[in-house]
Amino acid sequence: MSEAAGPAEFGRVDPDGTVYVRTADGERSVGQVPDVSPEEALDFFVKRYQSLEVEVGLLESRLASGALAPEEARKRIAAQKSHIAEANAVGDLAGLITRLDALTPVLAEAAEQRKAARAQQNAETKQAKEAMVAEAEKLAAGNDWRGGVNRFRDLLESWKALPRIDKSTDDELWHRFSSARTTYTRRRKAQFAEQAQRREKAQVVKQQIIAEAEKLATSTEWGPTAGEFRDLMARWKAAGPAPREVDDKLWNTFRGLQDTFFNARNAAMAEQDAEFVGNQQAKEALLAEYEPQIKPEQDLDAARAAYRKLLEKWTEIGKVPRDAIRPLDNRLKALEKSLKTAEDEQWRRTDPEARQRAEDTAAKLRAQIAKLEEQAAKAEAKGDAKKAAEHRKAAETYGTWLTEAEKAVADYSG
Repeated sequence: MSEAAGPAEFGRVDPDGTVYVRTADGERSVGQVPDVSPEEALDFFVKRYQSLEVEVGLLESRLASGALAPEEARKRIAAQKSHIAEANAVGDLAGLITRLDALTPVLAEAAEQRKAARAQQNAETKQAKEAMVAEAEKLAAGNDWRGGVNRFRDLLESWKALPRIDKSTDDELWHRFSSARTTYTRRRKAQFAEQAQRREKAQVVKQQIIAEAEKLATSTEWGPTAGEFRDLMARWKAAGPAPREVDDKLWNTFRGLQDTFFNARNAAMAEQDAEFVGNQQAKEALLAEYEPQIKPEQDLDAARAAYRKLLEKWTEIGKVPRDAIRPLDNRLKALEKSLKTAEDEQWRRTDPEARQRAEDTAAKLRAQIAKLEEQAAKAEAKGDAKKAAEHRKAAETYGTWLTEAEKAVADYSG
């Protein structure tokens, strides 16, 4: 009811308390309120109108805010118009209906906006689901057996949170997603079944290795048994992991057997090394005695004789500690190498073929020098000083080469 129009403009009260509302079609009785004043009777039905006015205003605001869907709003407007047309209330009922009629273009715009929003939402939802399907199919073809299962769980929860789109598209995408998930689950189960089978086989192999290691753990055949333990370790690594609940226990057992053998071997070697210290000292003393005597570059025969005596005494001495073997052998080999180098040099200098080649070279050079000097003399006799000088220059060059050749002959003769 407008502020300018009062209740009396839209209604009146008979003396018997009957209240009428005025409409474009005439008056209509809306009820009777006996034993009260006309103002009170009229006010009772005016308040009913005000309630209708509040309902219309609420409908307008909900539609404007988008809180009410256009289709739902259309139903409520129709119901409200029907209710207002027959309402037992006093006020501008026609004005309320006019306000409701004014919502028709608003309804149309809201419907278009809602349609566009739904289309955009469907497109975004479709894109999101297609991305999920693509990721699911990639996971299904991969081998990420641990991370993949968690990712599929997250994808499924995200899928459930999305709204549905048109049925055919939604069903097709769900079928692809579900198929990928099923494929992944089957492959994962098959992988774990195969892995479990391999682990059980590895357990059997490792138990067999342990049984073999138990027989070797107390062996005192240090060299061969150490080699067998290395072979067992290679087989252990090649076997792969056993089931998790037993793999560590099996390894601890095998490692314990290894430790039993190698600790015993190390203790025995340490004891043996202590016994060999005297041999080490004896060999070091021998080297200290004979190294100054073995000087093949000074006297090869004396050096050979001293080396033979050294070897005779060396072989009579027993083993030395392991960490002393290489240093002692290196010193002995150095003496042997010096003898070999001196012998090779001696052979080079006494090689008859090499000496003959050197003498032949010297003889050829002498002959060439003599020839050049003869040619120089003939040139001088003819008065050709230039030619004579050339021959003598060549003879000087050959003379230089002859000097070197004669040194070589002297080396082979030494």
